[in-house]
Amino acid sequence: MDEMGEFSISYPLSTPILFITFKRPDTTIKVFEEIRKVKPKKLYLAQNYPSGKNFEDTEKWKKVRLIIENVDWDCEVKRLYRDHYFEVKISVSSAIDWFFSHVEEGIILEDDCVPDQSFFPFCQELLERYRNDTRIMMISGDNFQFGKRRTDCSYYFSRYAHIWGWATWKRAWNHYDVSMKMWPKIHDGGWLNAILDSSDAVKYWTGCFEDTYTGKINTWDYQWVFTCWIQGGLSLMPEQNLITNIGFDPSSTHTAANSIFSKLPFESIKFPLQHPGFVIRNIEADRFTEKIWYSHARSLKSRLWSALTMLKNKLA
Repeated sequence: MDEMGEFSISYPLSTPILFITFKRPDTTIKVFEEIRKVKPKKLYLAQNYPSGKNFEDTEKWKKVRLIIENVDWDCEVKRLYRDHYFEVKISVSSAIDWFFSHVEEGIILEDDCVPDQSFFPFCQELLERYRNDTRIMMISGDNFQFGKRRTDCSYYFSRYAHIWGWATWKRAWNHYDVSMKMWPKIHDGGWLNAILDSSDAVKYWTGCFEDTYTGKINTWDYQWVFTCWIQGGLSLMPEQNLITNIGFDPSSTHTAANSIFSKLPFESIKFPLQHPGFVIRNIEADRFTEKIWYSHARSLKSRLWSALTMLKNKLA
């Protein structure tokens, strides 16, 4: 590290990486190039299969396969290549299950989440530091505070599980249940009121969890949020954004093309990392996230509030 706080990575990266892909060659190649730069010793490749006989989809799927097979460094590669289509909920969650059947900890990237190079050593150091701390469920590369620093450290603690580039441990993922069988008990007992700060948030997340539990929403990540919450777990969030999601387009499964979160710029984090002296979630950061990304984000009033807040943060 030099006097400007720049980082260096010890190649090859010792932390295993799971790369989850499908049929988006234009985004896949950008993420794969960042993975190639760190030359991980262990690379796990998961690819879903096209759902029909659409020629264009099949050709894109083939192009993705060629990209991810171009491993030109010394690396142990394991593959989970589907021979038929799996819905998103099962495709992604079972890929992570498969990953943690082989490793104790690792980094997870999907095919539209481009990491800054500092994301890799950031995850690797924190995976080691919090390996046996069961209060911590995951490490995220995302920061949705739009330039507002919350602490003087390199990261803060949050209740939210942002997964556009993240890392976790087998000991945490073991709690995951894609079927959310505990949801009726949590719902009927009113336990979300003990977790969340506002009635709006409770209403929003009750809807999300109920629709996921009943199958109206076909996803895997709400289940991970639910898992983290019922375990009383926290996430680690970097004080600057380390991931840019380039997948916001009309073909996206769960993202809107005009989102303010599309292609957020990233910035390298400085090393050595400055660690907090306590493990307490940052309430102000979480309230901002709840307003801008979750329960309040649907209303016009909230969108205006969010835009003004982001402008204020940028000018501060």
